[in-house]
Amino acid sequence: MNAPAPSASHNGSDEVVKPTNFLRQIIESDLEKGSYAQRHWGGTPGDAQHHQQGPVDPAKIRTRFPPEPNGYLHVGHAKAICLNFGLARDFGGVCHLRFDDTNPEKEDQEYVDGIIDAVRWLGFDWKDPSGEQNLYYASNYFDFMYRCAVYLIEQGLAYVDEQSAEEMKANRGDFTRPGVNSPFRDRSVAENLQRFADMKEGKLPDGAAVLRAKIDMTAPNINLRDPAIYRVRHAEHHNTGNQWCIYPMYTFAHPIEDAYEHITHSICTLEFEDQRPFYDWLLDNLRTGGLIDAPQPRQYEFSRLNLTYVITSKRKLKHLVDNQLVSGWDDPRMPTVVGLRRRGYTPASIRNFCERIGVTKDYAWIDYATLDGCLREDLENQAHRAMVVLDPVKLELSNWAEVFGSAEHLEACSLPALPHPAEGQVAPERHFSLGREVWIEREDFAEVPPKGYKRLFPGNKVRLKGGYVIECTGCEKDADGVITKVQATVVPDTKSGTPGADSVKVKAAITWVGVADGVEAEVRLYDRLFTDPQPDAGGKDFLALLNPDSLKVVTAYVEPSLKTAQPDDKFQFERFGYFVADRHDHRSDKPVFNKITGLKDSWGK
Repeated sequence: MNAPAPSASHNGSDEVVKPTNFLRQIIESDLEKGSYAQRHWGGTPGDAQHHQQGPVDPAKIRTRFPPEPNGYLHVGHAKAICLNFGLARDFGGVCHLRFDDTNPEKEDQEYVDGIIDAVRWLGFDWKDPSGEQNLYYASNYFDFMYRCAVYLIEQGLAYVDEQSAEEMKANRGDFTRPGVNSPFRDRSVAENLQRFADMKEGKLPDGAAVLRAKIDMTAPNINLRDPAIYRVRHAEHHNTGNQWCIYPMYTFAHPIEDAYEHITHSICTLEFEDQRPFYDWLLDNLRTGGLIDAPQPRQYEFSRLNLTYVITSKRKLKHLVDNQLVSGWDDPRMPTVVGLRRRGYTPASIRNFCERIGVTKDYAWIDYATLDGCLREDLENQAHRAMVVLDPVKLELSNWAEVFGSAEHLEACSLPALPHPAEGQVAPERHFSLGREVWIEREDFAEVPPKGYKRLFPGNKVRLKGGYVIECTGCEKDADGVITKVQATVVPDTKSGTPGADSVKVKAAITWVGVADGVEAEVRLYDRLFTDPQPDAGGKDFLALLNPDSLKVVTAYVEPSLKTAQPDDKFQFERFGYFVADRHDHRSDKPVFNKITGLKDSWGK
């Protein structure tokens, strides 16, 4: 199953604003020209002969999301997931989930499982209409990749180079000077085949030799200066074990994987643009040799996601985790998919965000507020409301017993859980009690109010939301002058929803939680992880830009409707924003809520 298409945004009028996506234009043109209309599909990945024996591919296009399982996916990967699966969905195609697992030293089954879970959570699947599960591993193609490498050697298009890494780097040249041919470049085909076999059979240690494509050491594009395509690595692989001790380089494996899977549109980020000439060179030669068939995949590039106040470098994110600067890969401040999920972002909000920012080749920074805006749109009409007191001070209603006949009397109150229910539905209600003592926000009382202050101060009246009008009479302080209790009286016959509710006019209503039935909870107030909007730009020291106030943990009181909250349940805490019951730490006897975002944009303010 693929996720539903995100809704288009509007510009304030009735005109629908369609996000920019040049790739759609390319695909539309390809389909109009019938570029892939006669492409065959063997039912599974395979070489040219395998696919030629199959029927015409029922999928109009094939895209792929090819993560390397060496870490957890982040928000930039989410954009690529939504793009590739979304294009396949919209154009009658299929998107493959492929693990680009050609680097045994950095990959792990933990990351494979995490990636599968993340893609599914975002709302996408890799099953095609026939039921075929298009989940693949590049490591299952190692035999075919080896065949391709041998073919290149046989055609004089590849050679084994035994220079040291330092010598190869020095002889490669740079943008101002051409490269220098390796002394091993003119070895015979027979000698190259033998040395490559020696590499495969484990006769050479790590770093002793590489297989290089034989192209042009003077090419202006440095990526065409005889790039390395195989290296020796005596390392156990998470999927193939110790079967191989040579592994293909990514630039070699990537185009072969695409061709083997009959991908039509290979979509990458812009850093691979300079690799496209090698991508085409390799596939052109393999097609000439009959190893892959036409039409071969085409590579297209788009700009990577740059999100303000965020870094997406796996190396830097790993540093944060390894040095315990965050609690883990799923720390709610992390831009990982598991972090966003734990923070409380919804799959729909992330999909709509990825659709809204569009697809271009332009280098630009996207304001984090855009993501938060998508979340608010998703939660506005589905997140139940609740009152919470984050910085509590006790309020005592001194005339409570006089008005209600008992100091222990509890007055039943209620408010809508959803202010704007769907058409034809009755708004659910939440119930709570008002008694002689309640918790209020410390900032809702001022002994000496500033100009324009409308909340509690001696002599002023406010409404306890959903309850009664009260009049402040004073406060109590400790020896240090800290206010320990606010005192007030309840105004009779002013309960919300009763005929006398409007008999006393007030200028403010404040949120509160009853002492009698309020629930103590841990609330984690998350903020941006970095203080700089571009922490990963211009060679900045990202560690020096960490926000020391990115997490504040408070003991709060929440209304009793939250007693039944389950992990991942989301709420709008009135006046404070959207919160989620932590998916790992929340328990009914020890509630834990994470702040997702405020009720309005506060980024950069």
